[in-house]
Amino acid sequence: MKISTLQWDTSRGWNKPPREIEGPIDLILYFGSGEALEPSSGPWRDLVTAHPEAVCAGCSTAGQIQGSSVSDAGLCATLVRFHNTRVRGAAARVDAMAESRAVGAELGRQLAGPDLRHVFVLSDGLGVNGTALTTGLRDTLPPEARATGGLAGDGTNFKRTVTGLGAELGSGRVVAVGFYGPGLEVGYGSAGGWEPFGPKRLITSSEGSVLTELDGQPALALYKRYLGDRAAGLPATGLLFPLELLPERDSAGGVVRTILAVDETAQSLTFAGDMPQGQYARLMKASCDALVGGATTAAERVSGTNGDRARLALLVSCVGRKLLLGQRVEEEVEAVVDRLPLGTSAIGFYSYGEICPSGWVQGCDLHNQTMTLTVLAEN
Repeated sequence: MKISTLQWDTSRGWNKPPREIEGPIDLILYFGSGEALEPSSGPWRDLVTAHPEAVCAGCSTAGQIQGSSVSDAGLCATLVRFHNTRVRGAAARVDAMAESRAVGAELGRQLAGPDLRHVFVLSDGLGVNGTALTTGLRDTLPPEARATGGLAGDGTNFKRTVTGLGAELGSGRVVAVGFYGPGLEVGYGSAGGWEPFGPKRLITSSEGSVLTELDGQPALALYKRYLGDRAAGLPATGLLFPLELLPERDSAGGVVRTILAVDETAQSLTFAGDMPQGQYARLMKASCDALVGGATTAAERVSGTNGDRARLALLVSCVGRKLLLGQRVEEEVEAVVDRLPLGTSAIGFYSYGEICPSGWVQGCDLHNQTMTLTVLAEN
């Protein structure tokens, strides 16, 4: 397994030629700002042109991760040549959020195979229900296959996200990369560091990812009372106060859900994943130290890639964590990289949602406000 990482910015262009690795490349993953990922042009096309034989996939972000650094502008990419692992790309269009599960199932069918080891998913971050998408993937992927990845970002703008596969890039798309062969080892881990506060409230009215009422009260009005002066900055300030979704009132823990949009007329909140009626929700908060601790926990959960060999670590962290950490954002990335084996190549992005197996869902599940890692190595 041979790995090369590249960066592009408007002032310098590429820091290394896209054809730095001579010979065939199997996989290219790229992550960039909206400005760097214009569908009709941009540096991402240099990658496709330089390596037409490679599976080339990427997305827009709320920040790029390369090594221990975080950047809001430009583009980063990794080029990979495998020794004994095959890769395939698949893409599907989502014209309405209600299609999310069907799209996940279609991608699973496209990639399913007897030697499929893993799937890495990059989804539109605004027009896709992440819960339904991961459910659809589980419907059709082989039982032994796992999926990780994330939902594309758009900084704190929440206006337009894009994903790309090959020469096609645009909104309303989900792309996935399948990895095949017994020689690939995959480790993954996900953790948050957020703490719940306030009462648990019953979800009395919702539809899919749209939450309308909590304890019979308009959800947005109730949420604004908690936020106080910060309510004027919604939906962006909602990233600092996500909700924990609990299946039962007495549940010890659940999954975190991030707000993507608000509707003043309907007094509703739209989340990255489902908010089922009859379950419970409560607010969450975190300190910078707690988030860095959560990132450390995620890295410590990764297993299955021991030994002295090349490794690729794909980091997907939530934009809400980035906003809260502020100038300390690189501390969570450093906490992860410091716990990976020496020489691991790390690249990734800040997202609108993270995809990873969980303690209660093995194939894949939607997470919010976590640091999620996928580590690839060949034996």
